[in-house]
Amino acid sequence: MNAYIPALVVMGVAGCGKSCIGEAIAQRSGGVLIEGDQFHPAANIAKMSAGIPLTDEDRADWLTRLGQEMADAVNAGIKPVLTCSALKQKYRDKLRSAVPGLGFVFLNLTREDAAVRVANRPGHFMPASLVDSQFAALEPPLQEDATLVVDATLPIEVISQQASDWWNDTFAAVKSA
Repeated sequence: MNAYIPALVVMGVAGCGKSCIGEAIAQRSGGVLIEGDQFHPAANIAKMSAGIPLTDEDRADWLTRLGQEMADAVNAGIKPVLTCSALKQKYRDKLRSAVPGLGFVFLNLTREDAAVRVANRPGHFMPASLVDSQFAALEPPLQEDATLVVDATLPIEVISQQASDWWNDTFAAVKSA
């Protein structure tokens, strides 16, 4: 039997498409989108806007808050879909501690593609100059449980369908057991 995945994190570096894919997965799977960027404190946004990478300390309270948001949703019977870079395994583990069985969709993208996407993204606080720091921090979850790795250059419809099918199959396996 498959593992039960009560919530999902759509993760990856800046520009990989977390927001678009997260929204599409939530719509397809009957989930609710939690946009991680909306929970950054003003100090974090100011740092990133100035081209300064966040530290582990900068992210600590933010990750705690995101974990709580997901746990509250799960406890209310909602299927949350969180968008969060979750670049390091310790960040993912912190989120997993808030929601046991948490699943991840890793949107895998090259540095070059990320740089182009971020440079052409209108109205976002993160500048293209931070793409290198994202890749420097990235610990790809290639061997982690409950993780689906997808090519972020595929069309949104394809990625969201793959991820929704994967998540709904695991969710349905438990519901029918």
